[in-house]
Amino acid sequence: MSKKKMTDNHTDTETKKETELEPDKPNKNMEETVTEQEDIDESKTDELEKIKEEFNLLNDKYLRLVAEFDNFRKRAAKEKVETRLTAGTDILQDLLPVLDDLDRAEESIKKATEVESIKEGIFLIKDKLLRNLEAKGLKAMSVHGEEFDPEKHEAIAEFPAASDDLKNKILDVAQKGYVLNDRIIRYPKVVVNK
Repeated sequence: MSKKKMTDNHTDTETKKETELEPDKPNKNMEETVTEQEDIDESKTDELEKIKEEFNLLNDKYLRLVAEFDNFRKRAAKEKVETRLTAGTDILQDLLPVLDDLDRAEESIKKATEVESIKEGIFLIKDKLLRNLEAKGLKAMSVHGEEFDPEKHEAIAEFPAASDDLKNKILDVAQKGYVLNDRIIRYPKVVVNK
């Protein structure tokens, strides 16, 4: 060992011996350490209290948010059921006068002697029904003579075409198709030239 290391070791040993020999003498380093420890404990306690307060606030916000979401979910489910139950109410209310007209026509048919007036009444009722449905966005598809398109039409029969220009054209409509607000809700059933 070098002389410096030996001297350092010797000094450390002497310091330890002095401390051990004088136990009643207050050690400044120990007092400072205790004071620092108390300060640290106090600051940790303050921090812990702040963290607890923050946790309680966040937990409260979380619980309120969960409760609000649960209420929203229940309210939305209830509204969905109510909407489903009352969805067609406005359309049906518009169709009730047509139904009344049909009732009156039925009574007239029972008493009628003239067929022309009955025909005229039936045509008027049909026009009224179509106007009500068109007001709601329903339109009949006019497809006679159009090019057959399997995306828009449903072929129920095929006949040989009389000429090449009539091939793949719609010859007849067995059942009308309908569009509601530019969306097909019933495809027309058609007879096609092949």
